Formats: sequence, C-alpha cells, structure tokens
Amino acid sequence: MDRIKMPNPIVEMDGDEMTRVLWQMIKEELLFPFIDLSTEYFDLGLPSRDASGDSVTVQAAQAVKRLHVGVKCATITPNRARMEEYHLKRMYRSPNGTIREILDGTTFRAPILIDGIRPAVASWKKPITIARHSSADQYSAAEYRVPGPGKATLSFTGEDGEHWEKDVCSFAGSGVIQGMYNRDESIRNFARSCFAYALATKQDLWFSAKDTILKAYDGVFRDIMQETYEENKKAFDEAGLKYFYTLIDDAVARAMRSEGGFVWALKNYDGDVMSDMVSSAFGSLAMMTSVLCTPDGNFEYEAAHGTITRHYYRYLRGEQPSSNPVATIFAWSGALRKRGELDGNAPLSDFAERLEKACLGAINDGVMTGDLAVLMDGDVKGVSSADFIAAVRERI
Repeated sequence: MDRIKMPNPIVEMDGDEMTRVLWQMIKEELLFPFIDLSTEYFDLGLPSRDASGDSVTVQAAQAVKRLHVGVKCATITPNRARMEEYHLKRMYRSPNGTIREILDGTTFRAPILIDGIRPAVASWKKPITIARHSSADQYSAAEYRVPGPGKATLSFTGEDGEHWEKDVCSFAGSGVIQGMYNRDESIRNFARSCFAYALATKQDLWFSAKDTILKAYDGVFRDIMQETYEENKKAFDEAGLKYFYTLIDDAVARAMRSEGGFVWALKNYDGDVMSDMVSSAFGSLAMMTSVLCTPDGNFEYEAAHGTITRHYYRYLRGEQPSSNPVATIFAWSGALRKRGELDGNAPLSDFAERLEKACLGAINDGVMTGDLAVLMDGDVKGVSSADFIAAVRERI
C-alpha cells in the first residue's frame, strides 16, 4: 500500500538500554510499514552523549525549537556507578533537564486508562494530569559539599550595583549547601500553559506549593499563578471551571479523596515525584503520556518512565523480556498527531489515532505485557514486548 507522506520531519531523539531496543522495534513494526517516516535524528544514548561532550543534547533541543515537534526515547542520567560502567569522561546532567531548560516549557503527564485495571486509589474514576514546571529549581541548582567549619552566605548583586547578602549557615563541621533559582518569565510561561491546557481539556486546575515555608520563593509562584488566573477568569467561568491554590500537603490529601479529572500544576521537583505516584496508582509507569509544551508552540513527546535497565540485561543474555512499550508508542503517536495538526496532514493525524486504538485494543483483548497482566482481574498471562507489538500491528 502507499505509505502516508510526511513533508516535514520531526526531531527523533534515540535513547538507552531496553527502551532503545523497543524504539527500533516500534519503528520497524508499527511506523515504517505505514508512514514515509521523516525525522531529524539525534542519538542521545549515553555513549553518543559522552563522545560529543553532551553537545548532541543541546543540538536536539535546538532542533525542536526549529521544527516544533520532537519525540524522545528514555535516557540514562549517569551516577558514579554508570560512569564506571560506561567509562564516561564526566557525570553528565539529565538530558531531560537540559532539553527542558532550553525549551522552557511545561510537562503534562496523564495516565492511559484501560478496562480491567482499577486504580489503587478507590475514589479515582477520572485521570489526573500532572502539569510540571520543567525549568530550574533543584534541577539547575548549585551544590557544594562543605568539607568543614565555615560560613555559607547567599548574595545577589544587581546591574545597578545594589547588593544583598544573607548568612545561610555557620558550619561547625562538614555539611552540604544548595542554591537554586527560577525566573518570573519562566513561571509566567508555566502558568499560561497550565491555564491554556485546562481550558483546552475542560478540567479544573489546581496549583500547590509551600509558601508558608518558602515565603518568597513559592510565594512568587503563587502570585503569578493568581495573576494568570485573573487573566483567564472570564474564560474559566464561561467553561464552568475552577482554579484554586492550596498547600501541597493539603493538595495531596484532597487528591487522595477526589475522583480525579483535574490538572494538578506543580513545581519542578514536586511534579517529578507526583507524576510517578499518579502513574503507579493508575496502573503502571509505562501507561503514562508525557508532553513538554512551550508558549511559543514547541512540543516534545516522551515516555514518562526510565530505560528499563533490568530487562535490558536480560535481553543481552538472549531473553525476550516483557517490557511495556505503550508509553513509548504513545510518545510517537503524540508527535505524529501534532505534526499532522501543524501541517494540515489529516492522514498522519488519523494514523496516530489508529495506532493508539490498536494498542488499547490489544490490551482489551487480553494481549499485554507482564506489568499489566498482574494488575488485571482474572488469570491473564503477560506476553513479550515483541509479541505485544506484533498484536498491535495486526490491529492497525
């Protein structure tokens, strides 16, 4: 048959370990037979990042700004053990952190719901979408391991010469310090993205932080979110939607008692933690969509989970692991749908819909990987990743 044409490419960012294997399987079995796939390829696997001094990650992010749509495979953020395993020149930062810093967007993560799996939280009946501010805070912080007695200070010098300084701690012995930041412009972009997404999906919007403790830092987030709400209040009222701010500990308690169906806006670290909690409670980390959206119209799609290291070692021993590829498939479908929308390419967008329906159809027919099989009611046996992808291809 004639394959669907793609006049404009998307940015393709390859990754590491088992997800890299799944990446190639998805392309060969689910994309190449149906689409004249056009991508600008960047290898963000750890060996490639090491060889380029991590410049390949920066180039990939800049390509997303140029082409407006990207899809990313899961990647390793190295620790000391990984440095030794891969013989790295240095301990590179998270590729996601680098990309998010350059794009300066908001990451929206929502669970993929399927029949037969009941959320661990009994009251949850609708998806909870995590809106994570994906810039700065702890992920761009300056850290220092204090070796012994001394004094730590925090200071700021303005371009006009104004100087501010505050003592942080007088150390009697060793310790650790951290300095983190954020920018009003980035927070305002985050707020606008959250309100636009809530309006587009017709969901209430929550925001939570801890301004009782971080009075200045979290207070700025709270104030900018409130200012943005005032700008969107008329549209929210007309849509019958609500926005409210509460402390993060109160928000957690409210979320656990809710039925879901809202967008939960969170700072960078909070969003990182809560997205894993929400995805696990709804079923599996491999059943979570993730898209980074920027105010200037750029979109980067990825799976919310990691590189599935244990399965990769089994794969290297010749086994066929039962790794769940659904989130990675949905990353591709999301990018293809968005490319189709931006280009007015209806066949491409339609294919993305068919691809997702084929995934869910296979699962609803009882064909699924082991992580889902153990959550299903009744006696269901998990299949290998290859067998699941084959079942999806049949249904396409």
